[in-house]
Amino acid sequence: MGKVESFTLDHTKVKAPYVRLITVEQGKKGDQISNFDLRLVQPNENAIPTGGLHTVEHLLASLLRDRIDGYIDCSPFGCRTGFHLLVWGTPSTTEVAKALKSSLEEIRDNIEWKDVPGTTIKTCGNYRDHSLFSAKEWCKKILNEGVSDDPFNRNVVE
Repeated sequence: MGKVESFTLDHTKVKAPYVRLITVEQGKKGDQISNFDLRLVQPNENAIPTGGLHTVEHLLASLLRDRIDGYIDCSPFGCRTGFHLLVWGTPSTTEVAKALKSSLEEIRDNIEWKDVPGTTIKTCGNYRDHSLFSAKEWCKKILNEGVSDDPFNRNVVE
């Protein structure tokens, strides 16, 4: 079996919420794809309920696309503590942390149900499992703790 970097990370040492660069992969033609760990809650201490996480996922798909050049995908971790973010190129963890913070602020402050994309039977594979209320509450909690651009030392971005 191939080695998965996330399974070698000591989850007891990290201090969420944070953004961490996992790896930069180089393609055969020189293209680079960066994989980031967007950890929203402390591993093994908390997990975002699926309805809230699902709604945050749908919103980040649009909000981060607007804030990060080269956005490819943002997918939730099965442990429900955060997301993988894939982007073309090599933005800094600070740039990504600022984009994440701005997106979470948008969810907390401005998003209404009508703004959440992909919430119908035709546009979502589990359309019943959404909660904007939960998404907003978790965004408040995460933002109150501050988003760090360092997984081991709290360096909260402005």
